[in-house]
Amino acid sequence: MGSIERLKDIIKINENIVFFGGAGVSTESGIPDFRSKEGLYNQHDIQFDKYNPEYLLSRECLYYNTKVFYEFYRQKMDTRSVEPNITHKVLAKLEEQGKLKAIITQNIDGLHQKAGSKSVFEIHGTTQRNYCVKCKHEFESDYIFKSEDKIPACTECGRPVRPDVVLYGEKLPKKEVEGAIKAIESADVLIIGGTSLSVYPTASFISYFRGGHIVVINKDELNIMLNAESDIVILDSLGNVFNQLDIK
Repeated sequence: MGSIERLKDIIKINENIVFFGGAGVSTESGIPDFRSKEGLYNQHDIQFDKYNPEYLLSRECLYYNTKVFYEFYRQKMDTRSVEPNITHKVLAKLEEQGKLKAIITQNIDGLHQKAGSKSVFEIHGTTQRNYCVKCKHEFESDYIFKSEDKIPACTECGRPVRPDVVLYGEKLPKKEVEGAIKAIESADVLIIGGTSLSVYPTASFISYFRGGHIVVINKDELNIMLNAESDIVILDSLGNVFNQLDIK
């Protein structure tokens, strides 16, 4: 039996599946992978060339080089016109069918929710929420992108409004992390897709899995221990795989 057929069987007989996804989920919607050779960090405009790429999305840049931070953020992080792809849609359908219990995503674009998923743990935050750095007043998802000020200001206290994204130098959100780990601990099936598992501590979350099957869907092999009897590795794009699942 081929890997796709095995995956279909696993999905068919299990109703406690968790999906753990990385940048590869969103690249097929046209969002660059931060760490690929063609990724966001390598698409340098002249005004950003003198900065380390990680610095441009860091807490340090936000607070000490604020105008540069917001210029980069507006140019590179605006996903308002991006639509979910087949992977987002199939995962939403599996949740609707009661098979998928949670999505754990390293992406910040909000495409899982746009596709209809409800149980999503955004462990790196999201561009879909914004808040004031001082009074914590919340603002709509496109407030920063629509603001004509170089530094978008809070309408309540006048301080900068920032995206609810985990920047370099910041801790992961406790509630999201706890929810993600709990979901993985209780899952019967863990599907890992579109991630190199190179970002820590996020990558360590999979060590909490105690279920029966791990399914890895990625273009490149991952350096993780798998069980040849129960686990599956599919070296392909998520789009190719999810298009073959025939989930209606």
